[in-house]
Amino acid sequence: MKSKVNLTIEKDLLLEIKSYAAEKQVSISELVEDYFKQLTKPAKRPAFLDMVKNLKVPEDLNKGVDLKKKYYEDNAAKYGF
Repeated sequence: MKSKVNLTIEKDLLLEIKSYAAEKQVSISELVEDYFKQLTKPAKRPAFLDMVKNLKVPEDLNKGVDLKKKYYEDNAAKYGF
């Protein structure tokens, strides 16, 4: 269900809006409605793969360190086994 809304806009801006709407072949109501839809749309969460791409590469990876051995050493120190 749609409802009517009254807006107060400067004359110069209204002329520009009318010109833009005519150029795009849409109504001013559609422009306003689309703007409010974009404004109230939930923020887009970053994609999982984009987050993975942004992860920092461990410094040890480039030094030829045995990561499996380091893992066990770190766990031994942490958990005492």
